[in-house]
Amino acid sequence: MKKILVINPGSTSTKVALYHDDKPVWKESITHTAEEVARFEHPNEQLEMRDSAMHSALREAGIPLDFDAVIARGGLLKPTPGGIYIIDDKVKQDLIHARMEHVCNLGALMADDIAKEIGCPAYIADPEVVDELMPQARLSGLPELPRHSIFHALNGKSVSRIYADSIGRRYEDLNLIVVHLGGGISVAAHRKGRVVDVNNALNGDGPFSPERAGTLPADQLAEMCFSGKYTLREVKNMINGRGGLAAHLGTKDVAEIAKRAAKGEEPFRSVLEAMAYSVAKEVGARAVALKGKVDAIIVTGGIAHSDYFVSHLSEWISFIAPIVLRPGEDEVSSLAYNALGALNGRMTVKKYHPVD
Repeated sequence: MKKILVINPGSTSTKVALYHDDKPVWKESITHTAEEVARFEHPNEQLEMRDSAMHSALREAGIPLDFDAVIARGGLLKPTPGGIYIIDDKVKQDLIHARMEHVCNLGALMADDIAKEIGCPAYIADPEVVDELMPQARLSGLPELPRHSIFHALNGKSVSRIYADSIGRRYEDLNLIVVHLGGGISVAAHRKGRVVDVNNALNGDGPFSPERAGTLPADQLAEMCFSGKYTLREVKNMINGRGGLAAHLGTKDVAEIAKRAAKGEEPFRSVLEAMAYSVAKEVGARAVALKGKVDAIIVTGGIAHSDYFVSHLSEWISFIAPIVLRPGEDEVSSLAYNALGALNGRMTVKKYHPVD
């Protein structure tokens, strides 16, 4: 039996879990209040506070510091291929000095600290910046604006591997389209184990989502940016945070929107169905990236729980390939799955070398 500690820092919580092989035996979500977080100017300054809270939770649960591996959320590293990585000095330095600030960058630092304390390996897996784009997918119409690969890599790769296992195939032998439906939406083409095309689900292109604007009409966006009505920060907030359903409907609660849409209420019905259509168009584009050879379309993420949304999405895409529903997102179990694969030799552990 392998004992695996999983660490997943989020904006207002740190999720910690103990797995025995693939079975969770203890989970804790440590809450950090707004007042507690506000004391720190930079997310990196929260390391000691979160590390101390994690150790306290382990002590209170009576869990000894005796693990075969520790694994953490990967963080916003430089672009890198997918996989499991050993946490080394290069990983830590690139997270400490990461261009994009987020507390998820602390996960590897916390994992490395506790792993060194007990003498076991520390890993990250499939960070958000996994970059396996084929050259044709990287270029936009302006050389100054290359496309970036930022998506739900951890969950997307994990559900793909689990699906492959369930049908007795290897992930590396399948062509899959993975649709992650959350606060941001990513649609990824997995070709034989590599994500060769995907939209930037954080602040770039693709479908609109509960809080992100997705692809916008370029000329109209340029006009708006130089209208004098908005600051750069306000425009960025409209693109990521206040776009999508939030902009159209004043709410991003998909369950409530779907309930009202099912009753025929407008504009809830029209806007939600338009979002489903925008996702479907991206699925079609990823089918092109796979040259029409698609083994399955995996639909995952929180919105995949919505029968209304999934049924309307399915109407547009079911002709492409069989649809496999994997609702929800569990980053903690995905991380444990990867750590177990590393420990039993089923998955290769890599050394971090960013994509140039």
